[in-house]
Amino acid sequence: VWSEQDFQYLRQKLSPTYPAAHHFRSGIIGSGLCVFSKHPIQELTQHVYTLNGYPYMIHHGDWFSGKAVGLLVLHLSGMVLNAYVTHLHAEYNRQKDIYLAHRVAQAWELAQFIHHTSKKADVVLLCGDLNMHPEDLGCCLLKEWTGLRDAYLETRDFKGSEEGNTMVPKNCYVNQQELKPFPFGVRIDYMLYKAVSGFYISCKSLETTTGNDPYSGTPLSDHEALMATLFVRHSPPQQSPNSIHRPAERSPLMSVLKEAWTELGLGMAQARWWAAFASYVIGLGLLLLALLCVLAAGGGAREAAILLWTPSVGLVLWAGAFYLFHVQEVNGLYRAHAELQHVLGRAREAQDLGPEPQPALLLGQQEGDRTKEQ
Repeated sequence: VWSEQDFQYLRQKLSPTYPAAHHFRSGIIGSGLCVFSKHPIQELTQHVYTLNGYPYMIHHGDWFSGKAVGLLVLHLSGMVLNAYVTHLHAEYNRQKDIYLAHRVAQAWELAQFIHHTSKKADVVLLCGDLNMHPEDLGCCLLKEWTGLRDAYLETRDFKGSEEGNTMVPKNCYVNQQELKPFPFGVRIDYMLYKAVSGFYISCKSLETTTGNDPYSGTPLSDHEALMATLFVRHSPPQQSPNSIHRPAERSPLMSVLKEAWTELGLGMAQARWWAAFASYVIGLGLLLLALLCVLAAGGGAREAAILLWTPSVGLVLWAGAFYLFHVQEVNGLYRAHAELQHVLGRAREAQDLGPEPQPALLLGQQEGDRTKEQ
């Protein structure tokens, strides 16, 4: 929901059933995120992703939207529920994905945000357009690090589009050319959840729309809507299946962390190249400006020098902005890269402590902290 007017319209129509609502605003045109709740919202906050595409890719527009993650804390029958809603950077071209490093960094940032803000929660729910296929690196990183489970894979009662896809060829708003390699569509919107020790959660049913609004016939969006019914009950504390004792180096989490670390390293190298290129352009532009000043002062080619002055200044300013942005991109990628490197280093240290196989410490850490508190 990008329009404030649309949000207010929905809020008015839904208020009898969903009295609590919030629109997460960010960026220039907004994050597109909003929530409507039957239950009072106890706390809320949002986090805007550090990296979000390129401002000069105006036709894509992700940079201007300020992609973010919103958090709501709800109290339901003595249970604390952390509900997250998010929208990650779009893919655009799967064969030549220039935004892959950004999306991996966003996935890691989202996973870290959930990890650090959900330690007092009994149930965690994440809903959103992740713009990633289930087997994509960012999606695997998010699920492996947080321990969140996929409602589509967990439910026994599914109704909707083929393979749970949320972008389907039947939808008239979808670019059919992009879906040519995927005749049934793609699944890029998710409901992920988990419960900590003391609670059990399962997905009783999951349903999606199938390309057309059942009432008007026109699709409500280029993406299909999802609706899930989740069942939560108290459960005796038990060891999380995520924290099974196994060698850290062999765990799926470690493989995903290494792959993400590598991808972010490649992204950093690319960003440094563009920053270096911009610095050369700045140098050449300044040299050209100096030459034009000399020509103008000499009077020999004064008119030509004056004509070239404005575009030369524009070139230097454009290259300067380009340089500053890519330096910022390098720092954003470096932050995520350094965090992953630290995690991998800690895992290697844990593995070297003794001959006994170490638990998947990194996965079970959050659940372990919650168990100690209880």
